[in-house]
Amino acid sequence: MSLSAGSRLGPCEILGPLGAGGMGEVYRARDERLGRDVAITVLPEAVTAHTGYRAARSDALKESRLERAASRTRRVTNKAG
Repeated sequence: MSLSAGSRLGPCEILGPLGAGGMGEVYRARDERLGRDVAITVLPEAVTAHTGYRAARSDALKESRLERAASRTRRVTNKAG
């Protein structure tokens, strides 16, 4: 799946390619919800169809949510300093 500049993937606008390799293609994008640039990796179907991938993806999403919550806590805590 190749993405072109200006196309959209969820809340993100693709700005351009960053690189490609055995695990997929990486694109620079602008996340409109977060108001910042992000990197998006598009994985080949052979990778995403593997059952181990699904478990790893679930774990990564949980970890990301925890890190986001911790980041918010640090910002609020550091404001008083």
